[in-house]
Amino acid sequence: MKPGHRETALAAEIVRALRALPGVTVRKRHGSAWGVAGDPDLYGSINGRHFEIEVKRSGVDGPTPLQQARLRQWAATGALVGVARSVEDALRIVGANGRHR
Repeated sequence: MKPGHRETALAAEIVRALRALPGVTVRKRHGSAWGVAGDPDLYGSINGRHFEIEVKRSGVDGPTPLQQARLRQWAATGALVGVARSVEDALRIVGANGRHR
């Protein structure tokens, strides 16, 4: 399996877990000519609070400098941001740890 496929599978698991929570809307960002380079993989809101999550496989390098800069930009606006290497990481980022079914 190619490395990107595992990251895609992890992103899908995270999206499923977040969608199971009340008050959550989440979307997967797909790269395109209209996208902004470095923007995080997942975005949405939980109870009205915006979040941005960069998905990375466990044991693999972290976000690129550009991805780190984008996370800082979102954080500066008050968004919940972070890097998720697991479903649990994503739930922690949005403040929903312990609420996963």
